[in-house]
Amino acid sequence: MQNILYLYLRIELITENYKALIMSLTEKIASDLMAAMKAKDKVVLEAIRAAKTAFTLARTEKSGDVPLTPEEELKIIQKLVKQRRESAAIYKEQNRPDLYEKEVAEANVLEKYLPAKMSEEELVAIIKSIVERVGAKSPADMGKVMGAATRELAGKADGKEISAIVKKLLG
Repeated sequence: MQNILYLYLRIELITENYKALIMSLTEKIASDLMAAMKAKDKVVLEAIRAAKTAFTLARTEKSGDVPLTPEEELKIIQKLVKQRRESAAIYKEQNRPDLYEKEVAEANVLEKYLPAKMSEEELVAIIKSIVERVGAKSPADMGKVMGAATRELAGKADGKEISAIVKKLLG
């Protein structure tokens, strides 16, 4: 009887892990929203509500209730994180530590939904391969490289980092 119970629990655990792997970002945020409500975590709740609202607005802009692609979901989260980081910088300049801390905390919550950032070495190696593949030789070819690099590195690196490395590599 214990073996059957053990197997059942093991299957439940595997099923939950599998669901977590295939769960879309929208579904993950919805489940985390419920958890934050139960935990009464105000900062997490506000950040996740903002993400859910942004997802809803993006879906309705696409004429109806069309599901978002994973790329669109990532772009929305990146945009929200960037907005919060920029707001935090402004609040810090204006000596508003209360609002600064709130924005930074929300940005940190939202960053958990983004893929891990790449190291500079990994980024340089990938951009070098893109430069070779595109056949870029001079700074005039920067647009071609940036287009390919931003598509390939979406969510894994910041556009400013990519741009700086491309400029450095192209002279």
